[in-house]
Amino acid sequence: MLALALKILWLAWSWIELVVFTLILYIWAWLPTHLTKPYFHKFFRIWCSLFVRALGVDLRLHQKNKFPLPKQYILIANHPSAFEDVGIPALFDVYPLAKEGVKSWWIAGRINIAAGTIFVKRKDRASRRDAVELMMEKLQQGQNIALFPEGGCFGRRIHEVFQAGAFDLSIRTGIPIIPVFINYEAQDVFEWTAPHTLIDKMWHFMSSPNDHANFIVFDAISPEGQTDKFKFAEEVRQQYLVWQAKYLD
Repeated sequence: MLALALKILWLAWSWIELVVFTLILYIWAWLPTHLTKPYFHKFFRIWCSLFVRALGVDLRLHQKNKFPLPKQYILIANHPSAFEDVGIPALFDVYPLAKEGVKSWWIAGRINIAAGTIFVKRKDRASRRDAVELMMEKLQQGQNIALFPEGGCFGRRIHEVFQAGAFDLSIRTGIPIIPVFINYEAQDVFEWTAPHTLIDKMWHFMSSPNDHANFIVFDAISPEGQTDKFKFAEEVRQQYLVWQAKYLD
């Protein structure tokens, strides 16, 4: 009983902290770009970390890489849940790629815009091409980017194809891929499938009997010797299937 009471108090405080920080960030997000750009991205990552804490999720980073990670990289991950949208920026200094609909999310949309999140209409070829070019600009500026090569949230199982955008950028720039495999111990709770809404999932996260979220990082994958982005994408997808067999099956 005492443990439950303490947990409720901790979550209540975490939500108060998140709400106050969100309001400050939201107001800041409407200021001219030259007043937000230098620092907003860093505070966006803090906001994501506060969101993780308010959801009561035990976010765990497992470093399975045998060699040091490069300073600049293209991060990819599987996409079983909505939680990754805050989990990845909380752990990694990246500019994420998100679906166009995030722009219209109440409050969070404006914060993501100001933070430099890159948006894409998944079924629009021109939008995908524009998003690739925007990601290229970030890489040329020395930044890191993050995206989900499955092209959407299809559940816990690895999708049948990886989109080639991340691998095209890696080949064109020589910047390595950092693969992250995401595994939620309460898979049925965290998996995002229709008809659940984002609000539904947030409640599921907070009420989950197992709150462990495992983000497993592996060694960087160099694009050296790669000339075909589709072949490169499939090679990496096959490695994800190996991790799936190890951590999910």
